[in-house]
Amino acid sequence: MSYTNILVTTKNNIAQVTIARPKKLNALNRDTLQELHEAFTDLETNTEVQVIILTGSGEKAFVAGADISEFADFSEEEGGQLAAEGQELVFNLVENLSKPVIAAVNGFALGGGLELAMACHFRVASDNARMGLPEVSLGVIPGYGGTQRLPQLIGKGRALELIMTAGMIDADKALSYGLVNHVVSQEDLLGFCEQLAGKISNNSPVAISYAIKAVNAGFKNSNGYAAEISAFGACFGTADFEEGTTAFLEKRKANFPGK
Repeated sequence: MSYTNILVTTKNNIAQVTIARPKKLNALNRDTLQELHEAFTDLETNTEVQVIILTGSGEKAFVAGADISEFADFSEEEGGQLAAEGQELVFNLVENLSKPVIAAVNGFALGGGLELAMACHFRVASDNARMGLPEVSLGVIPGYGGTQRLPQLIGKGRALELIMTAGMIDADKALSYGLVNHVVSQEDLLGFCEQLAGKISNNSPVAISYAIKAVNAGFKNSNGYAAEISAFGACFGTADFEEGTTAFLEKRKANFPGK
């Protein structure tokens, strides 16, 4: 499938989705969100893909924010609809995808860009990355899950300070806050993410999908422990569990049929 605003490539069971609007610093407009929805929906069902890396084109930005020109004249109703549609179309889809999504944050990740990175299962930043939620400086608040995911990742106090000041933090500060898992040089960013993706792809994709569901359940209005018990039990009925335990007992590397 071909796209106008994003690029999708696949190699060694790893897909890379690149937002490709460098002249707009990869800002998210409606067309880009729709293409991201289509790409992630397609990759979810692609049996050759086990891990997805999401990044932005160029050296300046992962995603510098939403395309403000599209909604500057919106009414209250239109604004609410914009947030609801965007969350359902992309941000919640990414968070709940059964396949791991790694955000490779190169350069600016602001507003909707940081919200997109936070929807991914974890983040790796280049040493020139800058992150923030500047929405209140425009008279609005984060609308793509930022007020929910940021406190989950860095704590309520730090999240409120970052949101209310509309400030930016650098990669090292993001690392110390737990907003990103690793900081590497920009030239090493994608290679490092590919190494992580390779390690993940050695494991059972079925078990990983259950792990994602169980972890996410703990951050929602549900019983995370009950979700874990249910997912743990369900694993016992899978071919991946049979192969994994058999390989362990036979002292060999597992060849998971779920791949």
